[in-house]
Amino acid sequence: MLRQAAGKALADRFKASSDFKMRIQFICVIGDQAAPVRVAARWRKMVQHCPDTIRWDPGKGTCSMENLKTILLSGLSKGWHGYVWILKILIPISFFTMLLQHSGWLSYLDFLLQPAMQLMGLPPVAALPLIVGMLTGIYGGIAAMVVLPLTQDQMTLIAVFLLISHSLIQEGIIQAKSGLNPIKATVFRLLASVVTVRVVSLFLSSETGLDKIVRAGPAAAIGLAALLEQWCLATIQLALQILVIIVFIMVVLEVMKTYKIIDQLVRVLDPLLKLLGLNRNVGLLWLAAAVFGIAYGGAVIVEETRQGRYSREELERLHLSIGINHAMIEDPLLFVPLGIGAFWLWIPRLAAAVAAVYGYNLWMRLKTVRRTPLEKTG
Repeated sequence: MLRQAAGKALADRFKASSDFKMRIQFICVIGDQAAPVRVAARWRKMVQHCPDTIRWDPGKGTCSMENLKTILLSGLSKGWHGYVWILKILIPISFFTMLLQHSGWLSYLDFLLQPAMQLMGLPPVAALPLIVGMLTGIYGGIAAMVVLPLTQDQMTLIAVFLLISHSLIQEGIIQAKSGLNPIKATVFRLLASVVTVRVVSLFLSSETGLDKIVRAGPAAAIGLAALLEQWCLATIQLALQILVIIVFIMVVLEVMKTYKIIDQLVRVLDPLLKLLGLNRNVGLLWLAAAVFGIAYGGAVIVEETRQGRYSREELERLHLSIGINHAMIEDPLLFVPLGIGAFWLWIPRLAAAVAAVYGYNLWMRLKTVRRTPLEKTG
């Protein structure tokens, strides 16, 4: 009886403690033979593992979700705001590109990229899928690519380019909202695309006669009304997909924050982040872009950067990396049905992203070294 009374008294004292943010419901069952030491041990375990918004249930030995509704509403609210923000970018750009593609004006821009095509070992006709992909995205680039007489190696080079440089306007705006100048982001991605394709072309043969030419029938011309109908249906479908993905990401993110799962996950990714030249601090943002892409993960990136927890250099390194290497699952898989090797779809742009960040770090060190003697002189 004395041990039970002591245990109950200790539990009541913990229960009334004002040193913690949350009110704890700690029950000491009459008849339980737990000693005060065991009660104190359970209290320490509760404080260490329960977030501020969770109530400890000693009967079950788990954290019950008393404020689950608050967590879900917070995630839904952030997801909806991010979704509306993306639609404001996606719909007008998609509509303008649809009209531009229908007008045929894109074909008049081919000559502007002919010198670059020769530099990358591609024929002039390859400029069309590159232009379409840079403006509309990978889906548009693939649609334009499959109707052209291209070899397997040439399609591989186009795929490498488009995996780095696609949806430049839309994704450039998203990157600008979260820490990188859109012009700098776009120019850097284009340079990375050209250099990476040039390096890859050294290992491939771009001669048309040396490989099997992949041909398809010409695309059927349709009227503006039918094209507008197709665009509306495709946009609605895409908007619903984005809604599900964004809301899901935000809700999961809120739960992960509450249970401090993010810190553990970023710790696991720490070796990979070091290899990429990034800090653990931006691990969550890199993970969002690497898995979901800049368009889908953009809402997460913008929402997190608004909190002001990242330095300018951290964000620039991050954007240089994810601008080259993002959506590491979905985007490369789109080219697999065309017979393009997995090595060329994943490895070159990952290597390019690592080289870009290390080059940036080297540049920043040189600037610091150059600035130090000037400061001493002054």
